Amino acid sequence: MLAWSLMTPVDVALQDALRSAIRRYVGTLADAGGAAPGRGHDTLDVDSLDIPVQSVPDDKPGDYGSPVAFSLARLLRQNPAEIARALAALVDLPVGVARIAAVGPYLNVDLDPATFVCEVIDAPLAGSATGRKIVIEHTSVNPNKEAHVGHLRNIVLGDALARIERASGNEVEVQNYIDDTGRQAAESLFATTYFDERDPGEQKYDHWLGALYVRLGRAKESDAEAIEAGVTGVMHALERGELRSEVERIVRAQLATYGALGVEYDLLVWESDVVAAGFLDRGLEVLEALPSIRRPTEGKFAGALVMDVSAFLPGLEEPLVVLVRSDGNAMYVAKDIGYHLWKIGRLEGLRYRPFATQPSGATLWTSAPEGEATVDGRSFAHGDQAVNVIDARQSHPQTIVRTALQMTSGERAVVPLHHLAYEVVTLEGQAMSGRKGITLAIDTVIDEAVRRARAVVAEKNADLSAIDDIARAVGLGALRFAMLKSEARRVIDFRWEQALSLAGDSAPYVQYAHARASSILRAAAEVAVPAGSRTTGADWTTLGPLEVRLAREIARWPGVLAAAAEDDAPHVVAQYALDLATIWNGYYNHRGADGRPDTSVMRAESGLREARIALVGKVRDTLAFALATLGIEAPEQM
Repeated sequence: MLAWSLMTPVDVALQDALRSAIRRYVGTLADAGGAAPGRGHDTLDVDSLDIPVQSVPDDKPGDYGSPVAFSLARLLRQNPAEIARALAALVDLPVGVARIAAVGPYLNVDLDPATFVCEVIDAPLAGSATGRKIVIEHTSVNPNKEAHVGHLRNIVLGDALARIERASGNEVEVQNYIDDTGRQAAESLFATTYFDERDPGEQKYDHWLGALYVRLGRAKESDAEAIEAGVTGVMHALERGELRSEVERIVRAQLATYGALGVEYDLLVWESDVVAAGFLDRGLEVLEALPSIRRPTEGKFAGALVMDVSAFLPGLEEPLVVLVRSDGNAMYVAKDIGYHLWKIGRLEGLRYRPFATQPSGATLWTSAPEGEATVDGRSFAHGDQAVNVIDARQSHPQTIVRTALQMTSGERAVVPLHHLAYEVVTLEGQAMSGRKGITLAIDTVIDEAVRRARAVVAEKNADLSAIDDIARAVGLGALRFAMLKSEARRVIDFRWEQALSLAGDSAPYVQYAHARASSILRAAAEVAVPAGSRTTGADWTTLGPLEVRLAREIARWPGVLAAAAEDDAPHVVAQYALDLATIWNGYYNHRGADGRPDTSVMRAESGLREARIALVGKVRDTLAFALATLGIEAPEQM
């Protein structure tokens, strides 16, 4: 799946052309009538044949190649070199391909620089509208303290995925679930009463409240009974909705942190509103109509409501999942199923009102008992697919929810729920714990990242007019990239020097590559303005292998974007940005056999200069677009 998604348009066109040539070749074998029976041509399914197309290494001739003759030789019992020669003679060259030649048993493809580079330059960076809606839930930090770097991975993963899905042409709704009836929120609020503290306003409210939360945890060692009684009372008050404004104050403080990271949401969904909407009972009604749901009358599950998942999850030691215990108490997964039935439009029941205006000017909405059932111009939930960004420890319950949704979806082709599972973030080798105070606040990390970035930028270019803005873009870019460049399933150990590195495999490396391209384009502004393949004065026939190699890397972008969206994998985009920056830097610094630079843009002869300017414009735009899908700014100067 991933290999297919990473193919470029040229790869696909080559596959189609080779498939047609193979079909013609098989036809010639059949027409000849002399082939021995059972040689394979009479039963070969050309449509399902795997036709690999690969980039050729830089030290080998050609731009692309295919070893398809090897697999055909096994099927047809013929010499692969003969097959390769026959296919090279039969293939119709796709647009952008100059020649296809047989080199022994391999097919080597040479691109036409002029046609290929123009095609790459004119190709759109964003996907076309799909008509699909994706509901992405991320962040969901307990409203009881400040967010720490353990939450940061969730936040930037979810935000990057939302940006990737939008860039892919999908409509996206980003939700942040607020657990306002849980113990953590109750403990923090009770702590203000227990210690008789009032916010002095000297620090962010969530930081102040988080310190009280930690103090209360220590106080339990000597006064556990009284604290438990007090916390229970606050939990009941939360369930009745009496302390909603207090929780909202915590949420607003947390949102300020997310906004500083460039993260925004479409809707806050409150636990108390989900409970009040009756999604648990209504979801159970939907499930009980399914044949896989039953109440055993004997055995260990007697009297319980269970769901048989064996048809969807074969091989489980225990295929029966308890939804409601025999004593009538519902399991948490049952409530979660009802809530997700709302996400995909199978249930209604929430009301909405505006909550805040975000830094971009967009309205943040919230579920609210006093809100409106419908909002002009908005339709919340009703996703074709839901994606939850939740750590890997929740993989099993997420699998059960997804299975339940599949059971209720009938013939619906799209898997209704994806789980972007990520591993935890440790702090200098320690597991983080808000209760024990072993955390590092995101606000603290942001401030330090910007401070360090400003020092480096000032050292290299103190005369920059917008040095503070650039330092913020560089510092935040380094921080976000550190959380996105690794596969989500890998544990990240947060260490200052690594997380905020401005060198190596980092966002600043990509940002600097973008700034370098922008600098060339500023210098070129009076010569030619990049306008795709229509750039005035460009002579595309003067382009050579170095420009083709750079264009080949740009051509990978649509496949990279598709793969990142399909596999919930922002790290694919991060790696691509590094790859493109590396190849662009290599092009910029390239020297010929005589040791002299041979890829200068502004000193190139007329015609070649303008063609290179247009190609550099595409490099800049692609780098900026890739960074933007990761939520990272692309400064034009550094």
